[in-house]
Amino acid sequence: MGDLYLQLGEAGAEDVVCRAIEELAVRLSHCERLWRRDDLDGLRKCARSLIAIAEQVGMNSLARVAGDVTQAIDACDGVATSATLTRLIRIGARSLTAVWDLQDLSV
Repeated sequence: MGDLYLQLGEAGAEDVVCRAIEELAVRLSHCERLWRRDDLDGLRKCARSLIAIAEQVGMNSLARVAGDVTQAIDACDGVATSATLTRLIRIGARSLTAVWDLQDLSV
């Protein structure tokens, strides 16, 4: 995120980060709903979109685990998909909370 602040300045970076964390929160919730509906194609698309957003704001662990979810789906491994999705949601919640705390934003 430090690079983002250097490139865009404080106001620009805060705007990008705020929009990104809002979108990440929405998409994480959507991923969970898609899993419950057994919509693996939708889940794969949603997880892929998380990768791009997470990378944009430097949340590399979140991006990596979202990639793991897509790999598990591609391997047709339901157990691995369930496990990596659970991990994605846990890491996502932790990451978003950390950013909210840094930005002093309310949930």
